[in-house]
Amino acid sequence: MGLELVIFIAAILFGIFLYWRESNGNGLYRFVNKILNSKALQMKLENKKGFVYKQAFLPRLVFVATTFLLIGLIFQFLTPFKIFGSYNGISAFASIVVGTLVGTYLATFILKSSKVLEEKSDSIGDIMEDAVEKGKDFIEDLKTKDTDAVEETEAIKEAPKTEGKSARERLKDKGLL
Repeated sequence: MGLELVIFIAAILFGIFLYWRESNGNGLYRFVNKILNSKALQMKLENKKGFVYKQAFLPRLVFVATTFLLIGLIFQFLTPFKIFGSYNGISAFASIVVGTLVGTYLATFILKSSKVLEEKSDSIGDIMEDAVEKGKDFIEDLKTKDTDAVEETEAIKEAPKTEGKSARERLKDKGLL
């Protein structure tokens, strides 16, 4: 269990690194796209899509699982390590794939939030100042409402009651009694 946790955390870091590298440049994806597609179907120069960068979940999962499967098969047949020969190897393989996918989505969140912070960095100070001012105004309104409510209750208590008809007499006047 301890080794799987270490593998999972390392895979998350690898997924972050993989996503970050593809966000900076997608040369390998362009190369594969150029080999596999005709001239009319090749991606445009301004397209930033990569194997994991700006991909949906399924293509990202297929790429990550296939890559680690090929690496695992190379280790299986060229080294004395039998990765897929035991439960521990298969469990480590699953941890690597899931960890890498989690890392790519974590990197997506980090990169998008850093872009938003860069865009809004000037306005964040203004937003905070506005929020503080609104909070102060709200507190002042609460204080004045409390004093108004206390004054109203005192005025109601001090108002003398005028003698009028009782409820029984009002009902008799309406013809209900």
